[in-house]
Amino acid sequence: MGMTITEKILAAHTGKKGVSAGDLIMSKVDIALGNDITAPLSIEEFKKVKAKKVFDKEKIVLVPDHFAPNKDIKSAQQVRILKNFAKQYKITNYFEMGRMGIEHALLPEEGLVLPGDVIIGADSHTCTYGALGAFSTGVGSTDLAATMVTGEIWFKVPESMKFIFYGKLKRWVTGKDLILYTIGKIGVDGALYKAMEFTGEIIDNLPMDGRFTMANMAIEAGAKSGIINPDDITMEYVEGRAKRKFKIYTSDKDAQYSDVFEFNAKDIEPQVAFPHLPSNTKPISKAGNVKIDQVVIGSCTNGRISDLREAASVLKGKKVHKDVRMIVIPATQRIYKMAIDEGLIGIFIDAEAVVSTPTCGPCLGGHMGVLSEGERAISTTNRNFVGRMGHPKSEVYLSNPAIAAASGILGKICSPDEIK
Repeated sequence: MGMTITEKILAAHTGKKGVSAGDLIMSKVDIALGNDITAPLSIEEFKKVKAKKVFDKEKIVLVPDHFAPNKDIKSAQQVRILKNFAKQYKITNYFEMGRMGIEHALLPEEGLVLPGDVIIGADSHTCTYGALGAFSTGVGSTDLAATMVTGEIWFKVPESMKFIFYGKLKRWVTGKDLILYTIGKIGVDGALYKAMEFTGEIIDNLPMDGRFTMANMAIEAGAKSGIINPDDITMEYVEGRAKRKFKIYTSDKDAQYSDVFEFNAKDIEPQVAFPHLPSNTKPISKAGNVKIDQVVIGSCTNGRISDLREAASVLKGKKVHKDVRMIVIPATQRIYKMAIDEGLIGIFIDAEAVVSTPTCGPCLGGHMGVLSEGERAISTTNRNFVGRMGHPKSEVYLSNPAIAAASGILGKICSPDEIK
């Protein structure tokens, strides 16, 4: 019997010839990641066990990005804990403001996460790196602490689900729409503790940025991970970035899946997730007349350069509606500079949007775009739970960057095709 890409990667990291869904294993880890919210707890636990050193100073990555730039004294203290720990244990990959970015955009860009890796992070959207053909998943802060000491972590090998996308994408449909459509079909627990494997001719032709978006939101269906078999598009992205050697794994043709779904692109319009679940999706043609107060374009889901280009193509020569705030956040410093060099930042500012240095801020209602009571935002982020972006009586709608930009112009949720 064949194995899935997930099973092959986990088998390789346990030193076994094969593993099967349901097996309990101890796996070696290639990267262990923490941020300014989760890593301080891990560091506290690390100190409790009186560890003398980390398992590998090259394989631990610390990125203060959630409340950065530091929004208050408490957040400044959190970052200080990371910085001191990185200095004490000579952590190579510590990224602070000016050299940082939103972690799940930064690590692939820096070539730190690679095909065939096992990656854990004390952040639920660590599943992003499955786009490269890695097994990557979020863990708790205590699990991160143990991994920083031992370099290993236990898993139950997840069952895999296969999602096959075929046909031709409609205009304005992106990776964000494919994953929102999928979550809408299976629900927020439809892939509970499973690996979501995305494949088919649509995925074969999807750029890396779209693949990152899809893997990023696997957790919103309850998945343990999202993953895509590496191909020429993957290799083109990785070559020139990779900081170390890596190995490619792909699923066998006779691999076993718990479920197989097939989706025809002709059925998929740009999607909008209505409050208060990512699964509460509607096609843009059925969105109705929903007025908005704020637009957020950015995050680990949709803050990459292609996302900014898409938004700028809609906004060029237009103005943000007088009743709307628009916040644009490039996901990394490199993306920010590319957006400047390409004239995208000028387009955003001319449209009367606000452009921020990289931060997760508004996505989690932390800062840089908190909503007040009764306000509505359309956002390219990944979650729209009650109170996610501020007041419990505010609302968050999720979309791709083009829909978000167009909505900012008209002051209501709409398609770019409605802009005259």
